[in-house]
Amino acid sequence: MRMIFVNLPVKDLKASRTFFSTLGFTFNEQFSDDTAACMVIDDNIFAMLLTEPKFRDFIIGEISDTARGTEVITALSAGSRAECDDMFAKAIAAGGKPWKPALDYGFMYGISFQDLDGHVWEFMWMDPAAAQQGRE
Repeated sequence: MRMIFVNLPVKDLKASRTFFSTLGFTFNEQFSDDTAACMVIDDNIFAMLLTEPKFRDFIIGEISDTARGTEVITALSAGSRAECDDMFAKAIAAGGKPWKPALDYGFMYGISFQDLDGHVWEFMWMDPAAAQQGRE
């Protein structure tokens, strides 16, 4: 079984935990401490929120400046367009910032925001029938 751990630097770990808790995410305390929080996205998908000093232990070079550029877009699937919009509304209410206007292709919909540290997150939905046709 494979697992994925997205590692992200954060300036204020407590504030980041509160932000993502507001969006409905939980944390695995076994892999969390005062320098890191293991956010559970799904059974095998996690985001490690690391204080900037802790993040520096894992990298060569500098931490990306999210005010000047985008280092990654973390896109998560949603069960419906409404869920996308709900997650976006929760993120904005918790202090996140809108990133780009929603992308609406009819069969696919996505909306994105920046978290407290400027990392870009997108929630996207695709019509299951359209997805099935794409496989044929």
